[in-house]
Amino acid sequence: MYTKFFGLNEKPFAITPDPRYLFMSERHGEGLAHLVYGVTESGGFIQLTGEVGTGKTTLVRTLLSQLPDKVDVALILNPQLSALEFLIAICEELHIALPQDTGSAKALVDALNWHLLAAHAAGRRTILLIDEAQNLSVEVLEQLRLLTNLETSKQKLLQIILIAQPELRDKLAGNDLRQLAQRVTGRYHLEPLSKDEASRYIDHRLKVAGALSEIFDESAKREVFRLSGGVPRIMNVICDRALLGAYSRDTRKVTRRLVRRATAEVSGQSLTPTLLKWALPVLGIAGLVLLLASLWSANREPAADSVEIISQTVDALPEEMTAGTSQAAVVALPAGPTVEEFLRNAGDQADVESAMHTLAALWGIRYDPASGTACAQASAQGLSCLYQRGTLNNVRQLDLPAMLTLTGNDGVNYQPVLLSATDTTGVLAAGEYSSSFPLDDISDLWFGQFLLFWRPPNGVVKELSRGVRNENVRWLRQSLAALDPEYRGEPSVSDLFDEELEQQLKAFQQRHRLQADGLAGAQTQAFIQSLLALEGTPRLSSGR
Repeated sequence: MYTKFFGLNEKPFAITPDPRYLFMSERHGEGLAHLVYGVTESGGFIQLTGEVGTGKTTLVRTLLSQLPDKVDVALILNPQLSALEFLIAICEELHIALPQDTGSAKALVDALNWHLLAAHAAGRRTILLIDEAQNLSVEVLEQLRLLTNLETSKQKLLQIILIAQPELRDKLAGNDLRQLAQRVTGRYHLEPLSKDEASRYIDHRLKVAGALSEIFDESAKREVFRLSGGVPRIMNVICDRALLGAYSRDTRKVTRRLVRRATAEVSGQSLTPTLLKWALPVLGIAGLVLLLASLWSANREPAADSVEIISQTVDALPEEMTAGTSQAAVVALPAGPTVEEFLRNAGDQADVESAMHTLAALWGIRYDPASGTACAQASAQGLSCLYQRGTLNNVRQLDLPAMLTLTGNDGVNYQPVLLSATDTTGVLAAGEYSSSFPLDDISDLWFGQFLLFWRPPNGVVKELSRGVRNENVRWLRQSLAALDPEYRGEPSVSDLFDEELEQQLKAFQQRHRLQADGLAGAQTQAFIQSLLALEGTPRLSSGR
């Protein structure tokens, strides 16, 4: 409809995974490199994870278009199969004649093994590539592990690449799948685009579609990033609708206002302003979707007024969401009111924007709501966001100030900051006000969501696991040596995450009641940094 109007050859922001439109950001380049490694090397599993819409399937399509001639690929797009159906699907993908007894897993595996041996003898490599692998059942995952036993005396006959949402990492961390997790030889998590990458992504797709001039002005591109959180698929949806909006208004320039109107049209969210104010400035629309999922997963019936259908565009959101507000010093209030009374009296100051200002001030950085999401701004200043569900004990263990989402009895959400905590009490801050309450009273209004800032080692958030080699691994060794009297490894020599370091980390995690998976993810690293008590780190236990 609008392509001729803008001088385009085709729609530039279709959500189908077209390799021609692949924007090779730093993250996508590294992700593709991991897939190429999986094609060229033998043995084990390669795991590529990323949130919905970050471009995993597009990377897969790009990989398939670049395969060497002597590589055979079995591509499984629908993994919701039984173990037998899964084996049959692999055989069909590789054009293997099925045995007479298709109900026998042994007969199917034997047929597959003979095919793989013949392919190996002919100098061919075989890849099993599984998209949406988070949907694999435990039974199928165990069958996959057994398939890696198909090998010659020198190498594996089948290389398996798993493309999945982050839920796969949680699934593989389970004790019943630890043998499979140990065979994952390469892991990479695909993150959303940065603000600069998001701007170049929009320009790239328009150029591929034939644009000869700038269509989105700079403020519009910044707004697309702010509202999408840098998730490519959401950016595509917003940009497509914004182009349609510009066409309907007979203007060839997409502005910030048009982007905001487009976002309101495509989101279709039935939300209260309070919940919108929680999610949009911090996580963008992608985070809002995840937040809604987590709220419903709590199996809690929401109050009717908290899900009231409203007719509100993004343009109508409160002004404080898009402009900076000054933050006064925190003023302690006398004890007396309940937690809900305190929050209700704090009014608009018990919101996410005030919480972000407070957290930023505690870390000595600046937060400007007009400059993108709070997490993106924190990242640009050497910090990172950790958004989790847990208990107050989890928060106290991390010993870092955190924004809590508390829900009043009337269904209204509030976002105060937990400034400090003891065994029994905690101090909540809402804008310029603070007050102390029993932790049990805070817990009564809390369903587990919290967000905090932490300082990643060397300024980079990277999951560390066996096989990884970089400076953050050296940091992990040095940190464990400094913190753990049971640590027996060399503290500063090797930057390789080997089996010995994995076992040392598991023991450390067990002693501190962390998930003992041998993976140094964001939560484990944040906990270690908290224990190191680096200068400039605010503490829950400091009595602020």
